[in-house]
Amino acid sequence: MRMRQQLLASWRLMRLGGHLMGGLATLRWRFPGWSATRQQEETQAWALAALGLLAIDLKVSGAPPATGPALRVSNHVSWLDILVLQATSPSRFVAKAEVRQWPLMGRLAAKAGTLFISRESPRDALRVVHQMAEHLQAGEVLTIFPEGTTSNGQQVLPFHANLFQAAVSAKAPVQALALQFVERASGQVSLAPIYIDEDTLLQSMWRTVRHPGLRAEVRLGPVQPPLGRDRRALSQDTRAAVDNLRCLV
Repeated sequence: MRMRQQLLASWRLMRLGGHLMGGLATLRWRFPGWSATRQQEETQAWALAALGLLAIDLKVSGAPPATGPALRVSNHVSWLDILVLQATSPSRFVAKAEVRQWPLMGRLAAKAGTLFISRESPRDALRVVHQMAEHLQAGEVLTIFPEGTTSNGQQVLPFHANLFQAAVSAKAPVQALALQFVERASGQVSLAPIYIDEDTLLQSMWRTVRHPGLRAEVRLGPVQPPLGRDRRALSQDTRAAVDNLRCLV
């Protein structure tokens, strides 16, 4: 049984690697020639297929923004989070600079237009906030993980307020969302995909591909305008909304 599990996990990992490489080729050669609508459709379909290769189902409650601009705000649990949220509704992401160095996935994120931020540098944070505001003013949907790091999914860590300045400056509405991973058979919360403390990316990936079946659950709240709030107030209110949604998923 153990050998069979190991072989299945290795097969899943190999297929995921091939899927990531195919995604890179598509982004380079075909993606630029597609309309914005087709880009969204193909991105969502690709992300759903990637989850399928990992035996992860997706359950979504609530509706994504019908159009941009909008700033989506999520808790952060796993290296899978961007994939899950792209499968839910594609958007441009803001991610920590370390993600750029991840094998294959970092290159894929960069090609997809992810904005990378060095969270230890206030100057870099200011640069990214300006870029975010420009994208929001252009009518795009952006997604951030303002906890700044992953957690075990059992609580929402304090939010960094800096990135919320982009929504304030662009007068863009904000949508809170919460995600978690559960055992598909039992519905109990699963810690297999978490990526915290001393975990390496490969260790987290290996636990995930060895699991017999997971479900990613996403709950989206209503889209809310800033309503004159500054970045700190907007951050605090959105964190409370994410935490409330997390209790419901």
